[in-house]
Amino acid sequence: MRVNAKLVQIGNSRGVRLSKALLEHAALSDNVEVIAEPGLISIRSAQAPRAGWAEAASRLHGDVNAEPLIPTEFEDAEWTW
Repeated sequence: MRVNAKLVQIGNSRGVRLSKALLEHAALSDNVEVIAEPGLISIRSAQAPRAGWAEAASRLHGDVNAEPLIPTEFEDAEWTW
């Protein structure tokens, strides 16, 4: 999604107003990281890329994507339970 915007005066600073639709499309929350380079200002989520993965993994009850085990010759001939 691309939009054109104008820099507006905000006190002694300047800013850009971002529409609700643009923020929702970018999935940005209140905490963002602003990166400035010559000719470019980027805004991205300040959340760590894998934040929440440990909690989600702890809620799993086994590997839901695992295929059933197929016995091998070793298990049939050499392994005893």
